[in-house]
Amino acid sequence: MQLKDKVAVITGSARGIGQAIAKRYVLEGARVAIADLDLDAAQKTAKELTALGPGSAIGIAMNVTDEDAVNAGVEKVVETWDGVDILVSNAGIQLVHKIENFPFAEWKKLLSIHLDGAFLTTKACIPHMYKRGGGSVIYMGSVHSKEASPLKSAYVTAKHGLLGLARVISKEGAAHGVRANVICPGFVKTPLVEKQIPEQAKELGVSEEEVVKKIMLGGTVDGEFTTTEDVAEVALLFAAFPTNALTGQSLVVSHGWFME
Repeated sequence: MQLKDKVAVITGSARGIGQAIAKRYVLEGARVAIADLDLDAAQKTAKELTALGPGSAIGIAMNVTDEDAVNAGVEKVVETWDGVDILVSNAGIQLVHKIENFPFAEWKKLLSIHLDGAFLTTKACIPHMYKRGGGSVIYMGSVHSKEASPLKSAYVTAKHGLLGLARVISKEGAAHGVRANVICPGFVKTPLVEKQIPEQAKELGVSEEEVVKKIMLGGTVDGEFTTTEDVAEVALLFAAFPTNALTGQSLVVSHGWFME
């Protein structure tokens, strides 16, 4: 087991990509905190994953934009398992508008969840990694960490920002054995993406089928969505990697939608 007895905090993990990563970690022996706004869903997911074993999980409430809530959630994890080894900052939303129509309140909300959330959870977890002599910080980026699409000014800005944050953490954390990486998925058919399909169709004046085939999957090599399991495998790679060789790096998981 690659993560036996490692302690992981995964935000936004009651469902979707975060849940798939949590499941992969538990199967590798980790102890996982399902940190989510929806406590009931987090506890339900934790119970289901614990039943799978060989690792275990707990559900905790966490609003990643609230420093006190983040600190309280991380402290609960430390009280339960005596430390933190892995952080996966995965919580996120998507809001789409043309730039001239983008409400400033929505811009700030999106950036706060993605960027403030990554900052606050890192700030809370990293001292515990330092105490343990090492750890892994993983940010959930996107192909939009590398590329741009219409209607997504806030999202693209946020996802680009995570690359910079990871590089700083890589340099600051190196002396303490802490690595930082960014996973950059293509379109994964989660509720977040499914919500975008009718929104983009309306905004662009095209059919939902065109949004899927041309905009979302037109650039892939096989016309396939990236799966949550694809992303979870990369999250395992970064969390379990034994040296600093990959620190500061990002990996695109997109069926060829974006290549570098």
